[in-house]
Amino acid sequence: MSADTGWVENPPRRTKRFFDVHELVNYRELIGFLAMRDLTVRYKQAAYGLIWAIAQPMATAMVITVLFGRFAGFPSDGIPYFAYAFLGFTVWTYFTSSLSAVTQSLVSNAGLVTKIYFPRLVAPLAAVLPGLVDMAVAFGAVAVVMVVLGITPGPALFTLPLWIAALCLAVLGLGLIFATLSVLYRDALYPYGLLVQLLFVGSPLLYPSSLIKGGWSYPYHLNPMVAVLDGFHWSVLGGRPPGLPAIVSLLSGLLFLAAGLRYFTATERRFADVI
Repeated sequence: MSADTGWVENPPRRTKRFFDVHELVNYRELIGFLAMRDLTVRYKQAAYGLIWAIAQPMATAMVITVLFGRFAGFPSDGIPYFAYAFLGFTVWTYFTSSLSAVTQSLVSNAGLVTKIYFPRLVAPLAAVLPGLVDMAVAFGAVAVVMVVLGITPGPALFTLPLWIAALCLAVLGLGLIFATLSVLYRDALYPYGLLVQLLFVGSPLLYPSSLIKGGWSYPYHLNPMVAVLDGFHWSVLGGRPPGLPAIVSLLSGLLFLAAGLRYFTATERRFADVI
């Protein structure tokens, strides 16, 4: 290091902002490199490659359609149940896989964290991206199912990028909390598993959110994935538009994001010492 460069604190103290946007922009190439590395490792020597991105949500949707759509008679807001379940589990597969990747992003990059300085937020941000490739491939299969079942999307399809953004922010917010906990506490995966199970039960995957009525509707929408899944079903399949309680769900996602950023940036100075 040259004399005029000086030391780079690892990481520098921040007193006014959750994170430095300009600094993240400067490290955009590292974000892209880590995301591409994870994507390459995922499919290196894979026998079926991206087929698994379609097979997992499709197989789940088939089983769910038989058990809950046909035998239990669950409604699906006027959408063919298989299309409803297939799209829902496509989104849910991205959510769970990317949430796990964000949670493990610091631990899996421990060698980088302990040896060089980079904005620690780079690792979680990079972990959000690879799953979007899988989801895009699965969306191609969803489009085929829509053609077969005669489902035509309406103007609401133009809102799809908003729901994708809301999904990514929900993953990042919850993931930052558990990424921090996984560095500080090795048993953090236990509450993580419990949370994912609770979110699954409390999300409109097997049933539409319209079944939750009255005083239970707003507490139900504290789950940030409720508005996200309703938004996907509405924009792609022409289901019921998200109602007023969806605002609670979206605000809940933003609250988790703010809490995750705050906890992450307040603790990141300790990462290299305890990871």
